[in-house]
Amino acid sequence: MLTIRLARIGKKNQAQFQIVLQEHSVAPGGRHVEVLGSYDPHQKKTVLKEERIKYWLSQGAQPSDTAYNLLVSKGILTGEKRKVKLPARNASSIADAGGPKKAEVVVEETKVEAPKKEEAPAVEEAKTEAPAEAPKEEAPVVEEKKEEIKAEEIKVEEKIEETKTEEVKAE
Repeated sequence: MLTIRLARIGKKNQAQFQIVLQEHSVAPGGRHVEVLGSYDPHQKKTVLKEERIKYWLSQGAQPSDTAYNLLVSKGILTGEKRKVKLPARNASSIADAGGPKKAEVVVEETKVEAPKKEEAPAVEEAKTEAPAEAPKEEAPVVEEKKEEIKAEEIKVEEKIEETKTEEVKAE
């Protein structure tokens, strides 16, 4: 099967591409049947041989996603652009290439304050304005969150007491 795709040419950090017709099993930089145009992404310059591209498309050649989007933007093909699929880079290949390393996670403890009594009526008013059909699963989740907050408050208070006792011992 023939494929219309981009083959990279140009220097490092100065990429330019040829739009080529190749057998789909051949590497993009390998041997091609015909050069159908060129594309310079830095200068936004595209040169295409429209007649040859239309001929090869009529013969059954399939454009790659990027080539298809380029042909759609230049008006040679009609339709919506395709979503381009990029290969995923795993963390080990990034680290091997000298890329960013795994960041250490630092968790800071924050003091959780209980809601003020003045805010409570506003919450109750919001509950009365809510639709009658509230999901039944919300109540257990809310209560679990309240319990977690209370547990965190107790831990914070215990740590405050510990630091006070340590300060007293230090004096």
